[in-house]
Amino acid sequence: MRKIIVLFILFAFMLQSCGESCGECFTPPQNFMFEIVDKESGANLFANGTYMSSQIQIKNTLNDSPVEFTFINENNSNLISIDGIGWKTEIVNLKVDITNNQLFKLYVDAERKSADCCNFTKYNEINLSECEFELDSQTGIYKILVE
Repeated sequence: MRKIIVLFILFAFMLQSCGESCGECFTPPQNFMFEIVDKESGANLFANGTYMSSQIQIKNTLNDSPVEFTFINENNSNLISIDGIGWKTEIVNLKVDITNNQLFKLYVDAERKSADCCNFTKYNEINLSECEFELDSQTGIYKILVE
């Protein structure tokens, strides 16, 4: 009987080692960062006092609800950061206003995926509309050009 128990335990250990083992891997979705600048001079419109961060309004146009964002004012960078997109599979359609004037619209089709033991977000489509913009591929910051 003792041999059967020992063989059973050894067999159980062998089965455990046969399974795929990989460390936990998690990649959070990217933040969407925006700098609002004067189209002609390139000046940041928050840094020069044209706009104030308290004037920013971001709404989800699909359900007309406000969207949380962060205003980053470190080292005079003055960036709008939207960081709640892509934690789940979703379609987001946002409208960004300053003093009740629309600056731009942001459409994102995000899909949360898992592969090779890692969770990550795949962006099927990212579209900025009703504005001129430049994307800095190094930083991922969208520069919104305002006349």
